[in-house]
Amino acid sequence: MKDFKFHSPTKLFFGKDQIKVLANQLKTLNARRVLLVYGKSSLKKMGLYDRIISIFKEKDIFFKELSGVKPNPSIESVREGAKICKENNIELVLAAGAGSVLDCSKAIAAAAKYEGDPWDFNIGKKRITSALPIATILTLSATGSESNAGAVITNEETKQKLPLHSEHCKPVFSILDPQNTFSVSPYQTAAGTVDIMSHVFEQYFSANDDAYISDRLCEGVLKTCVNYVKDAIKKGDDYESRANLMWASTIGLNNLLSCGKITDWATHLIEHELSAYYDLTHGAGLSIITLSWMRYVLDKDNYQKFCDLGKTLFDMDEQASYDKAKRFIDRLEKFFLEIGMPVKLSEVNITDEYFDDMCENIKMVFGTVGNFRKLYPDDVRRILVNSL
Repeated sequence: MKDFKFHSPTKLFFGKDQIKVLANQLKTLNARRVLLVYGKSSLKKMGLYDRIISIFKEKDIFFKELSGVKPNPSIESVREGAKICKENNIELVLAAGAGSVLDCSKAIAAAAKYEGDPWDFNIGKKRITSALPIATILTLSATGSESNAGAVITNEETKQKLPLHSEHCKPVFSILDPQNTFSVSPYQTAAGTVDIMSHVFEQYFSANDDAYISDRLCEGVLKTCVNYVKDAIKKGDDYESRANLMWASTIGLNNLLSCGKITDWATHLIEHELSAYYDLTHGAGLSIITLSWMRYVLDKDNYQKFCDLGKTLFDMDEQASYDKAKRFIDRLEKFFLEIGMPVKLSEVNITDEYFDDMCENIKMVFGTVGNFRKLYPDDVRRILVNSL
């Protein structure tokens, strides 16, 4: 097991009607001027927008709004939000929505403290040295952005989708009420669950094999997703299912599972290229690329980890072997299909038109991706072609 530092300062309020803590938490932080960031119409349809605004008005909190954040949040929204913050002396950014809204808000909070172009953070031109406080109200179980320091932003002009990471961008508190996910559609519920699972896969398939406890924690989160996603899809207001998926989302990417491990992240970086060019739903892209990546990296030396997952997730009890590992990947594909996720790029109308450009982007920005097995641009292209 590798040495590690674990720090998770985000205060989490989990359970029914936790919106009740919002006013007191803002008071504790002395945040009297707030930017509310949200997506398009869902926040208002579910009534959560009205509850937030009523709290602002009751407590005499000055607020501005940034709405319309896209599922793949754009740098344009970040620039607009930072401008609002600077012009109105905003003291806290409140993200109410899914991971895209949370990611956008993190970038806004950092950009509000920076005089240059916020895209500088994504391309590595500048480091984030400070940010406004960020708080979140989660409405989709998926990204884990509610308690981590990362965000992913899309530059539609340059066709790039790149991460940023800073401890300054960790939310100070997050409100996690599973009831706020009751109205999430079956498709988005499935896509969010695949995102959770992919985060865990990226940490489970590591370059070191000596973090036994971390692997068992990973398996527990993955089993939770497999166990509950179908119930959440079938009956959207099933609290037990929604609660377990929401907690799985948070644990899946709050750094706990990566303790002692050399993690991978090749699948995510490849999918980011796809969704930068095609504005693809992240979880849908991950369901496709995950399967292709697994089949590409599986070999005679690493099949044990795949077999362990087969036993945990799908009760595949036969003796570990290379063939059993292949059967596990086939069973995972069947599971993705069962919950309504695509498993081939052709299903989402993606061709090989931009594959060369995607691989060139990866070469220029990263050189190689992954640690479970290092992948060069030619490897990435083969994975993409195998996904068609």
